Amino acid sequence: MRPLSVVENKGFRNMIKTLEPRYTVPSRQHITDIALPKLYQEVKATVLDSLSSAETVALTCDAWTSRATESYVTVTAHHITDQWNLQSHVLQTRAMHDSHTGEHIAALLTDAVAEWGLNTKDLVVVTDNAPNMALAARLAGMTHIQCFAHSLNLASQKALKIQSVVRLLGRIRRVTAFFRRSTTASNQLKQKQCLLQLPAHRLITDIITRWNSSYDMIERFLEQQPAICAALLSAEVRKSEKEIFTLSESDITCAEEVVRALKPMKDATLVMSEESMPTLSIIAPLHAKLVMGAQESVDDTPTVRDIKTAIAEDLGKRYVNERETLWMTSTVDPRFKDLPFLSEAETSETYSRLLDTVVTVIKKEKNQQENKETDKQVEEENATEEAHHPHIKDSFDSIPRPPLKRQRTSCALVDLLGATFASTSDNTAPKSEHDVAAAEIKRYRDETPLPLTGNPLSWWKDHEQEYPHLSKVARKSFLLCRRHSKCTEKCPES
Repeated sequence: MRPLSVVENKGFRNMIKTLEPRYTVPSRQHITDIALPKLYQEVKATVLDSLSSAETVALTCDAWTSRATESYVTVTAHHITDQWNLQSHVLQTRAMHDSHTGEHIAALLTDAVAEWGLNTKDLVVVTDNAPNMALAARLAGMTHIQCFAHSLNLASQKALKIQSVVRLLGRIRRVTAFFRRSTTASNQLKQKQCLLQLPAHRLITDIITRWNSSYDMIERFLEQQPAICAALLSAEVRKSEKEIFTLSESDITCAEEVVRALKPMKDATLVMSEESMPTLSIIAPLHAKLVMGAQESVDDTPTVRDIKTAIAEDLGKRYVNERETLWMTSTVDPRFKDLPFLSEAETSETYSRLLDTVVTVIKKEKNQQENKETDKQVEEENATEEAHHPHIKDSFDSIPRPPLKRQRTSCALVDLLGATFASTSDNTAPKSEHDVAAAEIKRYRDETPLPLTGNPLSWWKDHEQEYPHLSKVARKSFLLCRRHSKCTEKCPES
């Protein structure tokens, strides 16, 4: 990206003139006052048109500070298109000079909703776990979902604050800092990596605010530990460096235990970093798996036991109020529809709520269809009355009409076999909304689950016609999805 003033640069203008002498470079004022506002209005119209077709919209809201220490709030909208593609639009990034209280953020959200015509939508907002964000969502009248990636970060940070882990991290930082500071040690490390046929990876020094960087630092240290020891024992390093710090065997064992205990949290963080798919449906099974995996075992060392306890306590208190919403979303995900992480009673209760939801969808569609038919009938009657003049109608009424043909009130076949085949008429009787919903859900449950590597949106795109009512519930449920933007820093893509 270059500043707009580049168009006034003499060298730039000469370059453009050389490339295309007929082209006139626009002035900076033209770009600022005409070109950019016009482009903004065009893009905004496209986004408004895209959002207008969505029944449900999910928002992500994140407050951040620039390098110039200026505070901003970014609001992003997400919805699922008719082709079952997840569409995202950054609606606005506004400077926020007021304090980040729940009231101020709620006012900003309300203004954004009004500006982008989202007042009539079912809105859901995903934010971090800060109390002011939860208050803002409540004051704005939106369903609030805590970012699961942020919840993982908080739980992992609790585990890293255990005294034995803090001590281990400090020791490893001293080693990595030594190799970053000493050119002799760094050169020896590269030689030992080649000699021991280890990957030529640099050592990592963690960033305190990103828990996964601490995990990566320990994991990289264990990977390069043979080369590190060999480098530290080399004559060149010992001759040039007076203070050489190494880890003991117990430290190495502790590092291996920490990596093993935090591995599920690392994997879950990477899963939640996926950008191309919605992620709310995966929160319930992941949350249940992590809490279950954090249960103590007889083989656990004190360090592992403390890590598991910290994770279990922190994750166990989250998503208590959102539990039913998370279960419902997992139900309409073909990967998790069997709900193996729930008890039989909880599974039955969740599918009962799903049945009620589908029945509501069917009734809503039926009412809309009846209203359309009524409106159409009224329009046709009005058109007929306007097309016929009263005197013509009277003249037709005075013309004698032939008697209507008498309809037969009996049929020989019905008289003979009606009682025997009476059940045939019962089969053609219209089904209730409950029966239609129950049959659709039963067919869905009998389907083979989608592999975990599959895309649930693609699956619903292929099966939308088979489950016309259930697909509407799925479209709405999948939308409660995206992680807020701040987690991009704490949850890297790779």
